[in-house]
Formats: sequence, C-alpha cells, structure tokens
Amino acid sequence: MADYNKSTNFTAKDTLPTGNAGKIVKGAEIDTELTAVSNAIASKANINSAGLTGTPTAPTASAGTNTTQLATTAFVTAALGAIYPVGSIYVNAAVSTNPNTLLGFGTWEAFGAGRVMVGFNASDALFDTLEETGGSKDSAVVSHTHTFSGTTAANGSHNHYVGSTDSLANDGSAPNTQEFVRDWNAGGALTATTNTVAAHDHTISGTTGSTGSSGTNTNLQPYITVRMWKRTA
Repeated sequence: MADYNKSTNFTAKDTLPTGNAGKIVKGAEIDTELTAVSNAIASKANINSAGLTGTPTAPTASAGTNTTQLATTAFVTAALGAIYPVGSIYVNAAVSTNPNTLLGFGTWEAFGAGRVMVGFNASDALFDTLEETGGSKDSAVVSHTHTFSGTTAANGSHNHYVGSTDSLANDGSAPNTQEFVRDWNAGGALTATTNTVAAHDHTISGTTGSTGSSGTNTNLQPYITVRMWKRTA
C-alpha cells in the first residue's frame, strides 16, 4: 500500500521573486503530483467492503470487549484461552490431533483413557476429590454356583413317610418292607414309607444351578468413545 509523497514544493515557489523561472507552476509538475495522488489512492483499501491483502494488522481489543471493534487473531486466541484455562478438558469425536495444533495455544495431554467423567460431589467420599478414580468395568456379581453339604445328628430307629401331611402316619405299625399304607389321620391319602432301620445319620450334598452373569465387561454404563485432552499449561 503506497503513500502519497509530494514531489513539488509549491510553497517554496511563492517565495521566489517575480520573474524567476522557478516561480512558474508547470503543467508537468501538476501532472506528476496528480499521478502520484492517483496511484496512492488506488493502493488504499475502500472504507466499504475493503478487500485487504498481505498481513494487515489492527489494535488488539482488551479481553472481554463486546463492541463492533475488530477482533484480531491475538484477541481470538486470548478468548479461546479464557474458555479453556489450565485444567480444562477438550473433547473431540472426530480427530486425534493435539488441541495445541487445533487451537493454537496451551500444552495438552491425553486424559481419562477408558474412563467416563462424573461430577464433583463434596458429600460423597467417592467423588469429593478432583481426578479421583474408582469403579470397575467387571460385574460385582459374577456367574457362580453354591455348593452345600452336611450331616444330621444320629436319630433313633424310625421310618420315613412320603406324601403325607401327618408326621405320625401309621406310627403304630411300621411295615417291614416298603409299601403303601392307609393314613387314616390324613383323610385316607396314600402314604409311602421306608423300612424301619436302626439309628443313623443323613448326609446331603450338591451344587446349585449357575446364577449371575459373566464378570468381564458387564458392569459398563452406556458409553460413546471420544478423544479427551487436559490442558496442563
């Protein structure tokens, strides 16, 4: 962008004595000046819809300025820096480029790999410290079974009755062989008994069916994977 510099000193001509040839303003001098003015104007930006070239500069507005003043790149960078102060988390779901390259400021490090974020809670010991970690992606109740075993204390000679609600069914005449007998105390229902045997223990053992779910990768909340960065400087 050229500036206009006057070539002819017209004021100096006025001080020359009358009749001095230098006092005359010549057409060539006027033409030279007008050409210089025209060239300078042509190189200037228009006030309305100016199309600038090169690397134009402008005064940088103070932080927080909210006017029609032009915003320079310095102002924009400072504004972004205020949005992302040290300790801020930057999230991107498309690229893995370091935010310093994308935003033009700060020192950033990858953050929270394999973890989700949860809000600070001063009243909960699990969440009352910033960057406190915890939790597990594996289920607390994993697929499992229960085993059991035991032995009753020895009991006297007795029968076992099956199918009756009367624990004393036919207790006066225990059969010597397994058979069906009438249980008159239970309204005539058929009752099966075992042979009478001497005092003995009862032992029982076994395994319950499997319950719960696999403990690997089953304790996960619904999630979506993104890139996270923390500003450290």
